[in-house]
Amino acid sequence: MKLPLDLRFIGMAPSQALEDAVKGKVAQLDRLGSDVIACRVTIEQEHKHAQQGRPFAVRIDVTLPGQQVAVNRVQDEDAYVALRDAFDAARRQVEETVRIRRGEVKQHAGDAG
Repeated sequence: MKLPLDLRFIGMAPSQALEDAVKGKVAQLDRLGSDVIACRVTIEQEHKHAQQGRPFAVRIDVTLPGQQVAVNRVQDEDAYVALRDAFDAARRQVEETVRIRRGEVKQHAGDAG
């Protein structure tokens, strides 16, 4: 990654363990060969819901050359589960972007023309 990670905690105290987990996930994204320029991760602990505790919401913005990939509002009561699910979604989007750039998009049988 060319630029440093921008990690923000909202509604909660910063956590070194969560920060380490985020850094590991960002490193995995960077290894996809996607030329990640920047990554912003926001972890927010939301207000208490009537039926649940205080869920965590994760937002990820990944900047690639000429394109932005965003994962919004992945929520779970466990911050690590929300983080995992958000990065799984980001990874799928980055992989798809890389495939399109390399011309490796699947051709469906009806698309041949």
